[in-house]
Amino acid sequence: MKKILYFLLKKFWGVAENPLRELNTPKKILVVRQHNQLGDMLACISVFRALKEKYPASEVSVIVSPANKNALHKNKFIDELFVFDKNKILSLNYLKKLIQFLRTEYDLAIVPVTVSISFTSNLLCRMANAKTRIGPNSLSGKSNASAFFFDRRIDLDWKKYPDANVSDFSLDILRPFGITTENFSSEISFDETDEKEADEFLKSFSPKNRKIVGLHVGAGKPPNRWSYENFISIINLLEAKYQPILYVTGSSDDLEIIESIQRGVIPEVKLFLKKEIPQVAALITKSDLFITNDTGIMHVAGTTPTPQISIFGPTNPLNWAPIGKQKHFLRHSDLINDVTVAEVFSLCSSLLSDEK
Repeated sequence: MKKILYFLLKKFWGVAENPLRELNTPKKILVVRQHNQLGDMLACISVFRALKEKYPASEVSVIVSPANKNALHKNKFIDELFVFDKNKILSLNYLKKLIQFLRTEYDLAIVPVTVSISFTSNLLCRMANAKTRIGPNSLSGKSNASAFFFDRRIDLDWKKYPDANVSDFSLDILRPFGITTENFSSEISFDETDEKEADEFLKSFSPKNRKIVGLHVGAGKPPNRWSYENFISIINLLEAKYQPILYVTGSSDDLEIIESIQRGVIPEVKLFLKKEIPQVAALITKSDLFITNDTGIMHVAGTTPTPQISIFGPTNPLNWAPIGKQKHFLRHSDLINDVTVAEVFSLCSSLLSDEK
């Protein structure tokens, strides 16, 4: 059935490949990224920055998902977001809005790729009313079975540069067209309302003239979670040496881990939970140090100037760790708990001894 489906789609919806790598100056650009997780999206802000640097007068619209939409909330490189929700696809009202969005006249539509190829994203790109469509022809040697949806097809290969950061690799879909940037850093835009939320939270601590240290103790994938016992040890060591303001970020999914930590720590640790991404970024920006597992909030912290320690297990940090000044990571093996409390605390001491 799958082979028949692809055969029919190629026959009736396939487009001829165009080998040219020149583009007319696009005024309206669509980027389809509903297949990325929040962290992937944040790590690849370089794609949107590159488009705006190359075409500053263009309008950039993005198709996101409910899971990653907050990564681009208030982002200065984005002009319009549309949330593609598969659970609403049978709603006639929602379907009408989706079709109207896709029938906008776009000069250029793009499907960026990081670790996987998405048929749904490819299909949405084909459904879009776009003059030119750029998408993956293959990824790391695996052919894209729906590459026929694109007239400009690009081969992407992590194997060429296995230690490349994802913010760099994600630009390979655009580089053949002369679209790139020298700034690979991520970015979250937040406003005075977000800062006020962070300030009100910090006012609840007393006394206030102390170092501020944030921690993110959860992660969607269990192998990416440093043990809660290790976090207890770090918090108690920080308290003994610095008596800092300590807070934990997270969601309701992290409550069990957070409660276990709260039972084992000496100092007061307050919770900044279930907050909007710009609010979390505003709070981290006001901090002196942020310690995190390898997860989405790691990338949120990576958008801030705050010194950061990211703890890794099975993931290659050269690919996924935030880049920039004072952005540090620790990893020894696929077992995240091979990173010791002693070395994390040593790095904490070095970073907290420096003036912010």
